[in-house]
Amino acid sequence: DRQTLVAVLQFLRRSNLRESEEILRREARLLGDDLGSSVGTVASSSPGVAAVAAVPPGKGEVRAGIAGLFSGAGDRPLPAGSLETGRPLWLSQPLGGGVVVEDQPDVSAVLSAYNQQGDPALYEEYYSGLKHFIECSLDCHRAELSQLFYPLFVHMYLELVYNQHESEAKSFFERFHGDQECYYQDDLRVLSSLTKKEHMKGNETMLDFRTSKFVLRISRDSYQLLKRHLQEKQNNQIWNIVQEHLYIDIFDGMPRSKQQIDAMVGSLAGEAKREANKAKVFFGLLKEPEFDVPLDDEDEEGENEEGKPKKKKPKKDSVGSKSKKQDPNAPPQNRIPLPELKDSDKLDKVMNMKEAARRVRLGPECLPSICFYTFLNAYQGLTAVDITDDSSMIVGGFADSTVRVWSVTPKKLRSVKTAADLSLIDKESDDVLERIMDEKTASELKILYGHSGPVYGTSFSPDRNYLLSCSEDGTVRLWSLQTFTCLVGYKGHNYPVWDTQFSPYGYYFVSGGHDRVARLWATDHYQPLRIFAGHLADVTCTRFHPNSNYIATGSADRTIRLWDVLNGNCVRIFTGHKGPIHSLAFSPNGRFLATGATDGRVLLWDIGHGLMVGELKGHTDTIYALRFSRDGEILASGSMDNTVRLWDAVKAFEDLETDDFTTATGHINLPENSQDLLLGTYMTKSTPVVHLHFTRRNLLLAAGAYSSQ
Repeated sequence: DRQTLVAVLQFLRRSNLRESEEILRREARLLGDDLGSSVGTVASSSPGVAAVAAVPPGKGEVRAGIAGLFSGAGDRPLPAGSLETGRPLWLSQPLGGGVVVEDQPDVSAVLSAYNQQGDPALYEEYYSGLKHFIECSLDCHRAELSQLFYPLFVHMYLELVYNQHESEAKSFFERFHGDQECYYQDDLRVLSSLTKKEHMKGNETMLDFRTSKFVLRISRDSYQLLKRHLQEKQNNQIWNIVQEHLYIDIFDGMPRSKQQIDAMVGSLAGEAKREANKAKVFFGLLKEPEFDVPLDDEDEEGENEEGKPKKKKPKKDSVGSKSKKQDPNAPPQNRIPLPELKDSDKLDKVMNMKEAARRVRLGPECLPSICFYTFLNAYQGLTAVDITDDSSMIVGGFADSTVRVWSVTPKKLRSVKTAADLSLIDKESDDVLERIMDEKTASELKILYGHSGPVYGTSFSPDRNYLLSCSEDGTVRLWSLQTFTCLVGYKGHNYPVWDTQFSPYGYYFVSGGHDRVARLWATDHYQPLRIFAGHLADVTCTRFHPNSNYIATGSADRTIRLWDVLNGNCVRIFTGHKGPIHSLAFSPNGRFLATGATDGRVLLWDIGHGLMVGELKGHTDTIYALRFSRDGEILASGSMDNTVRLWDAVKAFEDLETDDFTTATGHINLPENSQDLLLGTYMTKSTPVVHLHFTRRNLLLAAGAYSSQ
């Protein structure tokens, strides 16, 4: 807009900012109408005038982060031909290590964007006018335009409250809150308690709503219809809110149906922008290191007959070199530094391969046996469970701040001897690893004390030497399973830490908490290596991708994000759940992600295309556990409704429509086939399922604490 440009240039001249003025002139001429490409606006004292921070081309990109406290993913160039004024934007530049550091927005600056422009008495009229228009529009547009109801309702209500029109706000809320979709009920409850300007100051949820643009995906036809209506009606109040607080992601093509929209919406900030899921993701698996697999005893017996070993050997070899060919979708082997394999790791891999050879092939005809570990009398409140990869130990985290480790094999847990006793041992003997263990300490259960609050997450290292636990006390602790003592307390989160998990290769681990960020750590660094910021609410669960290059986080903002470990970028945002996410599971081939939430639905995602590809309905309560079987044929889900359900994963993923059109527009057609995919439902007497684990031979282990109510 030329007038705005002239006004800004005059302002710069008055302020003696000649250099900026020159740059702006140059940019404007250079880019014709696209004035906004490297210009971010910074809120100035008067709402109508914006001081412009311009940066010469080539001096590093200045990203205008629109989202609130941290907006790692909320960056976008301003739309062509517009220079937004009077909006607080925080200029952020990526620092070394790929972490975007941003100043916390000043709350009053954020809220002052609600400077009153309309007559408070007319708000109800504006809203009901729009409502009438949308309800009378053609069916094909109605579903898409109905997405506007909720964000407009919230912003208009907040605007009334901010400008202290309390009675108008109250009547506005009472009149229209019943029209909102059922999945926004929790948010509306929070909103209804904000009745005075003072309440808005400390409320994080509302601050987020204010600072991050609510994203709506609408087809071009529907958008034109809306724009024409609002401009004809001179309905500036609503049009201002649409421009100021909503990000409308317009796509060309057919409008989406109500079902298609319902599948994707429901998160705190609307849908994900299509741009958010465009980046390339290396979802393939890394090549396994090659080493010879020693033959089993029974193989050696066949040596005397000439023909036998020849037949056996190639078969064994093929297990050892399962993935000689590099997966085309895999990241480069050295993309992130991974720890070297120790001899003990190689032995473990060999054991793993031997077990794999005896693995049961699962499928609809051959379901796994399920072994359920029930924690009885867990009055200390079981809050987390993990099982080692070889299924030899199980750990429970409890609300009384203890971590308890059990051996689930006949082999008892033993600690290493004291230093004085160790010095007497012959280091050269073959069974030195046996001799260093102190038989006097052998027991089935070890209790680890150290946390000062409930323990919400536990994770064994792949080599079974270490155990992680995270707690309400804000720390993550690393415990030695040789001495059963705490080695390190990692302090970085200031609030409760809800989940932690070791990388499949060990060494790295991730944690997520109430401070809305996930942190990546290495066991030998006391500070995090990466901070993944972008969620608008608590990070409730974390998971490493099987190739360890990516981390998935689920949040109470009802979205799932996929982060790149290498540079800290958010490469996928998945929306569709209607409640906080509590479980995540990657398929063994790395291509798919399954997520479970308080809405009782399991959603399936294609990571490469960034698309939802399935929805499994059946559970009636929060899903706390998800696991794929070792070969990925079956997905098991465990829930607070006291059931374990088994789903046919092969069928769920077999004929996916992931053409470019679907990817570009989000026209997803989810088959209503939950019942066909459900292979079995297994009830417990009264035990919510907290954890699931497939053994190396595909026996399913489940765990939970018996609740007596």
